[in-house]
Amino acid sequence: MIKSYKLSRTISDIVIYVILAVLGVIWVSPLVWLVLHSLRAEPGITVPYVFPKHYTLDNYIQLFKDKSTFDYPRWFLNTFVIAVFSCIISTLSILMVSYTFSRLRFKSRKTFINIGMVLGMFPGFMTMIALYYLLKAMGLIKTLPALIICYSAGAGLGFAISKGFFDTIPRALDEAATIDGATRNQIFWKIILPMSKPILVYTILTSFIGPWCDFILVRIIMGDEKKNYTVALGLQKMTEREFITNYFKQFLAGSVIVAIPITILFLKMQNYYVEGVTAGGVKG
Repeated sequence: MIKSYKLSRTISDIVIYVILAVLGVIWVSPLVWLVLHSLRAEPGITVPYVFPKHYTLDNYIQLFKDKSTFDYPRWFLNTFVIAVFSCIISTLSILMVSYTFSRLRFKSRKTFINIGMVLGMFPGFMTMIALYYLLKAMGLIKTLPALIICYSAGAGLGFAISKGFFDTIPRALDEAATIDGATRNQIFWKIILPMSKPILVYTILTSFIGPWCDFILVRIIMGDEKKNYTVALGLQKMTEREFITNYFKQFLAGSVIVAIPITILFLKMQNYYVEGVTAGGVKG
């Protein structure tokens, strides 16, 4: 009986590991192909083999050296600046809104939470045309501050996970601090926030990554103002019909460079990231 149980357990483990290995290969294959072909020396968009026969760093060098058509260094800097500012504003907005809904009890609290949850279900592209005309009326069209406003203005609606995390922190801490004379502001900044490193890291990561991935909103707001493009839109432009033949390998190199800082950031903070997601989903 015990032997049969061990045998079935071993077989099930082998099947699970095989499935996971296959899924891992499928997931990693596009990334490996991306890196290998970003170093490919052979010309053209595609080659009839998976592994390039000759490798070179010239694709990366030309990406930063050739600024006549595509100014990748400028786009990278634009994206970094937008990501930093929108990350700071979004993180503060999300955490403060989440703490308010978690700790304070006021009239229409439930109504505001429900409204926020419903609005968060609508995709962002539905408001892009309205955002364009609002920014145009304010004279901010084709500027970097316009993107910072778009990425951070509605960040407070993403309070659900952070609120769930704050709900797990005992309210007795707030009550004890209040008895000692601490204000709500002091409780948040000096007691709750230092204890909320996982959700803080999670919020920072998700807020920072957004501007690196979006190109639809950038395309609408920036139009033909190429100097204010972000890397997402710039790389997308490289794949257009008139450019893809000559710039496809630079496109691959640019994609690898974008992925490096984000990947390093995730690897360094993944423990806090996972803890923040799981703890934030305990209570609503």
